[in-house]
Amino acid sequence: MERLLQSIQIGVNDKLYIKDPQSTTLGKRIVEESILLIHEIGFEAFTFKKLGVKIKSNESSIYRYFENKHKMLLYLTSWYWSWLEYKLVFSTNSMKDASEKLKTALAIVTQPTEVDSNISHINEVFLTHIVINEYSKSYLTKEVDTNNKEGYFVIYKRLVDRLSTMIKEVDTSYPYSSSLASTVLEGSLHQYFLKDHFPSLTDCHEKGDPTNYFTELVFNSLNKKLNG
Repeated sequence: MERLLQSIQIGVNDKLYIKDPQSTTLGKRIVEESILLIHEIGFEAFTFKKLGVKIKSNESSIYRYFENKHKMLLYLTSWYWSWLEYKLVFSTNSMKDASEKLKTALAIVTQPTEVDSNISHINEVFLTHIVINEYSKSYLTKEVDTNNKEGYFVIYKRLVDRLSTMIKEVDTSYPYSSSLASTVLEGSLHQYFLKDHFPSLTDCHEKGDPTNYFTELVFNSLNKKLNG
């Protein structure tokens, strides 16, 4: 099993990079250190010049992989959604009971992140924090429609569609499955943001609270009892 997990390649739209950073040692280091640096100083303060200092390489070497820092943010967030999608598919693929499958999926997309030892150059905990704090900056731009047509958000949209399909499998009569699925993904990020920065605005303070909250929200919306 561990060998199988180590062979998994997380896929990202090749339009987000000039040269695949996963194809070289330097590329992996650029990704690894960019996560650490953005987590430390925030996306606004992050520059390729500062990243070059961290990796002890010329700034120009980073531009051989990424056109600009916005493309890098899109790459990092796309990698996160692809990794989350892989975990969801891997964990639910053999499950037959629709309600249990949905509960498992909800737990995967809302639970606190732990480091995946099978991917050594990515700190998934720090990357999750970046997604929580910075993901909206990847699409709240004038170019969002063009970026969408280019497929920059296809992995995120595919994850919403997978969750939407699972919702419909539990309750085929529910008319808002895509809205509910996207609410779970966006809402989970927002609850973790509130927990860290505006704790008085959320009741999700304990480790499992976001998962419990969204599981209850979804199944109450579907008029299904949590015990099936």
